[in-house]
Amino acid sequence: MSRLFAVLVLATAAFGADSEHPILAIGSPAPDFSLPGIDGKTHTLADYAGARVLAIVFTCNHCPTAQLYESRIKKLTADYQGKGVTLIAIEPNDPNAVMLSELGYTDVADSFEEMKIRAEYRRFNFPYLYDGETQATARAYGPQATPHVFVFDDKRVLRYQGRIDNSQRETLVKTQDARNAIDALLAGRPVAAPHTGVFGCSTKWKSKHAGRVAEMKKIEAEPVTLEMAGAAELKKLRANSTGKVLLVNFWATWCGPCMTEFPDLQTTWRMFRGRDFDLVTVAANLPDEKPGVMKALNKQHASTRNLQFASDDTYAMQAAFDAKWEAGVPFTMLIAPGGKVLYQKQGEVDALELRRIILGYLPDPDYIGHRAYWAAQ
Repeated sequence: MSRLFAVLVLATAAFGADSEHPILAIGSPAPDFSLPGIDGKTHTLADYAGARVLAIVFTCNHCPTAQLYESRIKKLTADYQGKGVTLIAIEPNDPNAVMLSELGYTDVADSFEEMKIRAEYRRFNFPYLYDGETQATARAYGPQATPHVFVFDDKRVLRYQGRIDNSQRETLVKTQDARNAIDALLAGRPVAAPHTGVFGCSTKWKSKHAGRVAEMKKIEAEPVTLEMAGAAELKKLRANSTGKVLLVNFWATWCGPCMTEFPDLQTTWRMFRGRDFDLVTVAANLPDEKPGVMKALNKQHASTRNLQFASDDTYAMQAAFDAKWEAGVPFTMLIAPGGKVLYQKQGEVDALELRRIILGYLPDPDYIGHRAYWAAQ
């Protein structure tokens, strides 16, 4: 298991429920809510009064387990359309309680605006509501991890809560727990197994803010270094013998687009650095401009590996890295171990697009199937 994946705290039945946020008991009435949806509307429990069965799934953007369940949630929605079943999803996490080191498997975090991005990207066919600001609804229901589903009958009495099915890897699923509960209620039968444990990333309660603050302080205290790189070093960089997926960004202090995209590149590295990924920045400034380069790097707390041209022959430096690179900066290249170019961009990158491309190429031996989630798009 990778260092990053160990950071993604998983909640399972073996560890029991969070005592500070108890799960709504079977037989309880559905707590009311009033939450903003990504559709621009405010959603309440009463809006779904006509459904024979109401399924509420607490899920989020950043969790890799939740991501792998997105297609199954969409399928549940589609399969029961017109059968009196309504499914809604609620994002319970406070985005300020999610650390950068917990974002190693995602393009976006858990803010309301980022929910809109994910829903559009994955073409959600269900309402997606935000509870991260107050977490009042999450406290009432008690989701332990994402995803966690609650299924209510026509009287809005809780008849099932727990997992959607028994494996985050869809090919290994043997028990369709949520479907079984829904089918039983539609048939007027008792739910045979009203409770199952859940597995996924733990709910990010507001009490976890301190972890995010501490992480940022640690990042800002990391040393910032700068190495001078000649033609030999740049050729070696291009060959990528690191064994990792390598992102190389050429920039300069006098380049406006470079400075605009630089913070997003640093954030991307901080998100993914616990995996087989690295970022190297290369300043195309002339050698005697090193003090200015160092000042800019310090301002960004850029604790990546940072290089600067060691020669005032800029064109020779460009050719040493890649003979086909004949334009200016910014210039960004994503390189596989051994030197294969996976992506390159002359000009400012789209950070969201870049993260998705990176995620589609990162190996996933510690969470098989996650790479396919991104590569399939």
